[in-house]
Amino acid sequence: MKLFLQQLLNGLAIGMVYALIALGYTMVYGVIQLINFAHGEIFMVGGYLALTAIWVLASYLSRAPVWLIVPSLFFFSMLGSAVLGGVVEKVAYRPLRGSPKLTALITSIGVSFFLQNAVMLVYGAKEQNVPEILPPLRLELGAVSLSLVQCIIVVVSVALMYFLTWFVGHTKLGKAMRACAENPEAAHLVGISTNQIVRATFLIGSALAAVAGTLFALNYGSINFHDGYLAGLKAFTAAVLGGIGSVPGAMLGGVLLGVCEGLAAAYLSSSWKDVIAFLILVIVLLCKPSGLLGENLPEKV
Repeated sequence: MKLFLQQLLNGLAIGMVYALIALGYTMVYGVIQLINFAHGEIFMVGGYLALTAIWVLASYLSRAPVWLIVPSLFFFSMLGSAVLGGVVEKVAYRPLRGSPKLTALITSIGVSFFLQNAVMLVYGAKEQNVPEILPPLRLELGAVSLSLVQCIIVVVSVALMYFLTWFVGHTKLGKAMRACAENPEAAHLVGISTNQIVRATFLIGSALAAVAGTLFALNYGSINFHDGYLAGLKAFTAAVLGGIGSVPGAMLGGVLLGVCEGLAAAYLSSSWKDVIAFLILVIVLLCKPSGLLGENLPEKV
């Protein structure tokens, strides 16, 4: 029972990271029906930006309290990733607006490989170790425990997911996003700028991916230029599992996927956790393509 509960908590923590990445997938798809396979690389770039911030601010971080360290890393990572996401949207995707979906899909794969190789050239092909800047504290919960980084992952992820749900449902920009997702032509007729909404969607999704990349790097203590590829595919699986286009679905899918991975690593083998993730994707596509919280809607033309 102790092993089960511990792996359940470990899976919950990594599932929160997948959920943050999946939110970017589901937001972009909800607005323009694009599977942005370069989103995983935005996540990876966010991790590298956090590492760069640690290098640059090493003397400051060594004296700063814990409650200032992580927000400082988030700020640099989110800012850089949001700018990158905006540039990718403007340069790679906006000129293809109105083109066949396959064209944009292939372009997203090309952008993914471009970002991978660009990061490899800048930071090198070797895995980069992330310095331990947080104290090795653990939260004891009876027979199980969570590290300080895992606690931060859970708290930050839940807060951001709650904020995003409120933002989409109650703010003017969020309502404009939902209008564009529902009917972009009608939204344009009532004065909503589709280009601005799409740009904002990419900026928000990229910022969330940067938070996930920062938390991932701190949790595992290392980052590699190909980490975004696998994490991005798993987050896509989470989005499909929950129902792509559904914000609550992305959250639920990420958490479920992380828990399944954690339990598979404990009771089968750590080498099987990736197999389990993609097996879940196949089963969902075969049995319920719309996902757990998704709806079967007619395709927009």
